[in-house]
Amino acid sequence: MKTQSLSLGLASVGAMICATTAIAQTPTLNVLTYDSFTSEWGPGPAIETAFEAECACDLVFTGAGDGAALLARLQLEGTRTDADIVLGLDTNLTAAARETGLFAPHGVDADLTLPVAWDDDTFLPFDWGYLAFVANKDTVPVTSFADLAASDLSVVIEDPRSSTPGLGLLMWVHAVHGDDAGQIWTDLADNIVTVTPGWTEAYNLFLEGEADAVLSYTTSPAYHLIAEDDDTKTSWAFDAGNYLQVEVAAKVANTDQSDLADQFMAFIATPAFQGVIPETNWMYPATDAPLPEGFDTLTVPAKGLLLSSEDAATLRDGLVETWRTALSQ
Repeated sequence: MKTQSLSLGLASVGAMICATTAIAQTPTLNVLTYDSFTSEWGPGPAIETAFEAECACDLVFTGAGDGAALLARLQLEGTRTDADIVLGLDTNLTAAARETGLFAPHGVDADLTLPVAWDDDTFLPFDWGYLAFVANKDTVPVTSFADLAASDLSVVIEDPRSSTPGLGLLMWVHAVHGDDAGQIWTDLADNIVTVTPGWTEAYNLFLEGEADAVLSYTTSPAYHLIAEDDDTKTSWAFDAGNYLQVEVAAKVANTDQSDLADQFMAFIATPAFQGVIPETNWMYPATDAPLPEGFDTLTVPAKGLLLSSEDAATLRDGLVETWRTALSQ
C-alpha cells in the first residue's frame, strides 16, 4: 500500500509539473485598449477566441478608460509599459504617440477600404466612422453647430482630455469654424447637460433620457436596429460635413513578444478580426468585410472632415483650452 501510495504521489507530482510547464510555455500577448472594446458586448471576447485558436497563446486585453486615456497612460509609463500592442488611438493622437518613440513599424500590407488615403507604416487602422449627434427620430434634427446652439436641445458630450470622440468634436468644430470656434463653444455651453470621461457614460445618459442627443457615431443606431430591433434612433448629418474617426493599433517597440505581436498586427486585417467589428464595435471595418443588414439604412454625411495627425497634434492643447474656457464661463 505504501508503494502504491508513493507511486500515485509521484504520478500526481509529475502531472502537476507537466501542467505547470505547459502553462509557463504559453506566451502571453498584452493588448492595451479602451474599456468598451474589452466589455462582454464589445469586440474583445470574440477576437480573443479567434486569435487564440491560431496563436497557441494567451491574449489578454487590458482596458484603460477611453481612447485618449491610452496616450496619457503610455506617456506616463514609457518603456516600462507592459503592453505589447496598443489598440484604440486615432488620427488625432497618432502624431503625439509617434513622438514617444514607443512604437515599431507594423509590417502589414493590408488592403484597406478607408474613405481617406493611408500610408502610415506604424499605425494600422482597424475601424472607422463618422462622428455625429445621435437622437430619437422624433427629435427635430439640426444640421449645424450654430443651429444646435440656437435650439433648446440638450446634449451630452465626452471630455476631449480623456475621450477620442470628445477630442474629435473639438477638431470638428475647428474644421468648420476655425478661429470662431471659441464663440461656437460659448454659444453651445447652455445646450451641454454634462461632459463625461468617456463614450459609454455619455451614451448611457442619453439612453436614460438625460439629454435629447449624445455625441456618438452615425453607426450607433445600427446597434439598436440589429441587436434590439429598435428603429427609433437616428444620427444627424451636418451640412458642412461630419468629422471622421480612424481608429488604429500599433506594436510596442520594446515588446518581448515581437513575433506574436507581429502575428496579431497581421490578424487585424483578416476577416476573423474585421468581420467582428460592425456588430460589436458598431463601426465600419477597415477592410471590405461585409456589412450586416441594417447598415444600409444609416445616415451617410455628404462630406467627411479630417485634420492631418500633425495639425491635430499642433492644435490639440489650444483647442482644449478654448473649449474649457468657454464651458467654464
